[in-house]
Parts: sequence; structure tokens; C-alpha cells
Amino acid sequence: MRIVSLVPHATELLFALGLGEEIVGVTHECDYPEAAREIQPVTYDVLPAGLSAAQIDAAVRERSEQGDSIYELDEELVRELEPDLIVTQALCHVCAVSHDEVQAFAVTLAKPPRVLALDPKTYGETLGDVRTIAQATGAKDAALDLIARTARRADIIRLAVRDCERPRVAALEWLDPVFIAGHWTPQLIEMAGGEDALGLAGEPSQQSTWELVAAAQPEVVVVMPCGYDAARGVVEAEDHARELRATGARRVVAVDASSYYSRPGPRLIDGLELMAHILHPGRVPSAPAEALAVEL
Repeated sequence: MRIVSLVPHATELLFALGLGEEIVGVTHECDYPEAAREIQPVTYDVLPAGLSAAQIDAAVRERSEQGDSIYELDEELVRELEPDLIVTQALCHVCAVSHDEVQAFAVTLAKPPRVLALDPKTYGETLGDVRTIAQATGAKDAALDLIARTARRADIIRLAVRDCERPRVAALEWLDPVFIAGHWTPQLIEMAGGEDALGLAGEPSQQSTWELVAAAQPEVVVVMPCGYDAARGVVEAEDHARELRATGARRVVAVDASSYYSRPGPRLIDGLELMAHILHPGRVPSAPAEALAVEL
């Protein structure tokens, strides 16, 4: 099978199911696992480099209002690759090439491929995507193994924090303007032994205000700007140190959102372990990645 993946978390999932050798095209943002970097990208970013968080937000809003994505598809290259399956997503029409656009393009190919759109909104639905991909590719055994391993790791975390005091957590997905993380993130916080002070499980991330963040009285603020790593998260937090101080939180940490929270793929379980370590380091002494403390 020849597969084109138009969303990074799908690429990660395909590799996790042992299908890496069948992938012939990926997005320009597919950077995990390392082997994904060697596959030809079939998309490109239409936004100029070097924009600030506020400028990115403004540009995304403008394109969203026009019904456009911030990514473009190299249609000629996809034609040459002759895929049997194109995996995309319908969750966010801004963060990937539009599903409708992909579907309309696919039917123009000499051998129209199947277009599979992933649309997870909850932690459970992200595991459902494993089954969806498996059904489309015949990777049933690998899918069952991946789901079982993920469930075991999640159970270990639940048991480790089950009788802990739950700190109030504010997960911030963007800082200028401020956005509250939604979808699966509130569930990860709850599973990790915290209480999400602002987010709603299964609902999109919501623009808020710093006044409302402070009113929620978070004890821990987790800075997780969508698509950024922990180091960039620290920079964003330092740029908003005054607002973060005003929340009254006893701790502010930055995490690698791009790897562990923004993408609803196999590494969400790493994000759960990291969140549990942040909230309860005594119960979960190790984590798959470092959370960087922000000095305010």
C-alpha cells in the first residue's frame, strides 16, 4: 500500500503500527519518528517565517474566516506518488490541508485513493483512531498491541495518583491571546491527578482572558503553546511573566506541546506521564521528557 499522511499525528501512528515503509508522502511538519524526516513532504506553510504569537493568531484568524488553511498541498507531487490511501484530519481546518479540499482533489486522480479523515476530540477517540487506521491498512495485530501497551501505562499512572490531593491546573495552549487547552488535555490532567480549572474535555480550545485565568485560581500553570517545544514555551511564558504572576500559581512550567499534547497520536501517553510527574513528582518520579520551570 502507498500512503500519504497529511497530518503529523497520523504519521506517528502509521509508524507505530509498523507501516513506515508504506508511507510515500508526509507533511512538512512530520518530524517524528526520525525516519519521517526522510520522506518527501507534500505540503508547505503559506505563512511567512518569524511571526510572533500574536501575528500568527491574526493570520490564522484571517485565513480561517476565508475558509483557508495555513498549509497548501503540492497536488502535482501527490499525483506522481499515486497513493492508495490518504490520511488527513477533520478536527481543525486551519492546522492541516482541508479535508474537503483533499477529498475533492482525490477524485481527480487517475486511480482515486481512499481518503481517511481522523477527527479525535477525546482521549478515547484518539485510541479509536488506532483501530480506524488498522482497519484501513490491515494492521490489526499491531493496533491491538499498541492499545494494550498504552492502556497498561495509563493504568500505572491512575494507580500512582489515585489518592493524591488534586492541584488546580490551568493548561494554556496559546498566550497571545490566551487560549485554554481543550479536547483531550483536560482528561490527561484528570488522569494525571489534577483538576483542570478551566478546560472542558472534548471541547475545542477556547480563547479566554488573563483575568479569567487568574479568577480560576490555578495552583499550577502548564504552558503548552500549540505546535511549540518546551524551550519556545519558556520564551512565550517569559514574555507574559506579568500576566502569569497575576494568576497566583505556585508553579509555572513549560512543556513540549508539539510532541506530547498538540498531536493526538501515540505520544499522548507520554504526555500523560509527563503531566503526572509535574503534578505529583513524589508518586511519578520519572517522565519521558523534561518540564521546564519558568522563573517569574
